[in-house]
Amino acid sequence: MQLGILTAPFPDTPLLEVADWAAGAGFTAMEIACWPASGGEKRRYAGTSHIDVDGLTKAQGDEITGALAERGITISALGYYPNPLHADAAHRDQVIGHLKKVITAAGVMGIKVVNSFMGGDRALNVDENWSRALEIFPDIVAHADASGVTLAFENCPMIFSHDEWPGGHNIAYSPKVWRRIFEAWGDKVGMNYDPSHLVWQMIDQSRFVREFGGRMVHVHAKDLTIDRDGLYENGIMSLGMGWQVPRMPGLGDVDWARFFADLYRAGYDGPVIIEHEDRNFEGTDEKVKRGFALARDVLAPFVK
Repeated sequence: MQLGILTAPFPDTPLLEVADWAAGAGFTAMEIACWPASGGEKRRYAGTSHIDVDGLTKAQGDEITGALAERGITISALGYYPNPLHADAAHRDQVIGHLKKVITAAGVMGIKVVNSFMGGDRALNVDENWSRALEIFPDIVAHADASGVTLAFENCPMIFSHDEWPGGHNIAYSPKVWRRIFEAWGDKVGMNYDPSHLVWQMIDQSRFVREFGGRMVHVHAKDLTIDRDGLYENGIMSLGMGWQVPRMPGLGDVDWARFFADLYRAGYDGPVIIEHEDRNFEGTDEKVKRGFALARDVLAPFVK
């Protein structure tokens, strides 16, 4: 395994400066955030563009991978997390167009994985969203396959507010939906596994890895704690609003020893990339780095 970071929390720091710090901090891999360089979707830890994929040439890609290799850093994946099933067709076309550019760039650079979301229309239920996915994703999956890239979906419901039931912004969060995904596209797609999303859904993490471990092509390390006072005040029907709190690994409810034991048993030997969404360690690059360093110290003993 390799331990690394997702570059999204460094929106204003050039890629090679991030790599210099990461290498000096003992990391050996990075998932590189690839939102549109021209701007676009902005939310916490989204919108970062560390590689301009629009028209990226092989020479440009080789220059990037070579510069990172000189620093002892490999690229675990290119990451772009939009909503390809958005209700607005124009928005869908825009993000799908950019997702294809990210996939093309990955193929040019020899990077085998692109991480993204399946997406979801929050006004539709899961079955209705799945019907839309069956219309939209065959072309995207075929493009990834032709580029020599595995398209990996993250298992995150993407629910941010109280008016997003029943669809959220990403339907690829439950075992039921994941079985549909792999039945539809087999090995042409993969899972970017994040254990924190199972905590508040009360989905058995070990059982999840036993079932889907062989399909995991990338792993995020993010923790989450359940605020019991918030749960008491809001109740479980608030869908996590007011009581699920993203944390750096080691500060939440994920059992990291069991997490790694489950991955090793499942035969996973790929990158483990720390995803940073902890408000206690944001605001400046130095705070972000402190959060990553804390997570590194928690996770490093398990990564061999």
